[in-house]
Amino acid sequence: MFRFTDQKYLTKDQYKDSSNLDARIEIHRRFSVNPGGWFNWVFDTLAQLPGQANTLELGCGAGTMWKECKDRIPAGWTITLTDLSDGMLDAAWRNLVPTGRAFKFEQMDAQSIPYGDKIFDAVIANHMLYHVPGREKALTEIKRVLKDDGRLIAATVGNTHMQEMYQWLKRVNTNQRPDMFSNPFTLENGMPQLRRIFTQVTKLHYDDNLQVTEVEPIIAYIRSSIGAMDLSEDRLGELKKELTTVLEKEDKIFITKDSGLFQALK
Repeated sequence: MFRFTDQKYLTKDQYKDSSNLDARIEIHRRFSVNPGGWFNWVFDTLAQLPGQANTLELGCGAGTMWKECKDRIPAGWTITLTDLSDGMLDAAWRNLVPTGRAFKFEQMDAQSIPYGDKIFDAVIANHMLYHVPGREKALTEIKRVLKDDGRLIAATVGNTHMQEMYQWLKRVNTNQRPDMFSNPFTLENGMPQLRRIFTQVTKLHYDDNLQVTEVEPIIAYIRSSIGAMDLSEDRLGELKKELTTVLEKEDKIFITKDSGLFQALK
């Protein structure tokens, strides 16, 4: 099974806690050139929801969007945060308890949502549908639990996202299995998948890139990746030296970002 959709690997290894995801978020937080920030941009799509909206996030990770946007959340919203990994839910709870908001936390598989029909005004899937082995089943479940005027916000990446990072990862990997770099739900292939379930789907692109001024965050990102299971420490050390030399000459390392979201209306 591909590691991207291997639920045992994802819950017991890659996302057993939030450390890998935190490392990847950190490089974006520190070195992205778009001053608005990814999480605020995603949250903008929720601004049209009613003051008493009932929202569901699938694959909430460490709850970072809600932590970053806590002052923007209307008082009347009901927010249910779910993840397949208990470790990620624990991280989300720890991040969000200090906000004082009454979030609900539930362990859940997006392929089988334990709620009745027409419950939610919005379902959010932020960089997670590519980890779902049965995406069509999950999308059918999402449509079922959405109200008639509800919406799915499905964020993902494009084919060129972090392409420099993945070239470095390939260089330090000793077992280049194709499933380490394949993505089954992208900005390029996501639209036809969504349109099998939803008739109204639009795509938005987020304008950004990385200008990295330190080597260690790059190394931490590589170590956090799905393909890092077979990395060579010797090759990683050589790469670190190369990148250090680049920074000494050019002051920054450019990394492409290619991300965005789909909005599907029921």
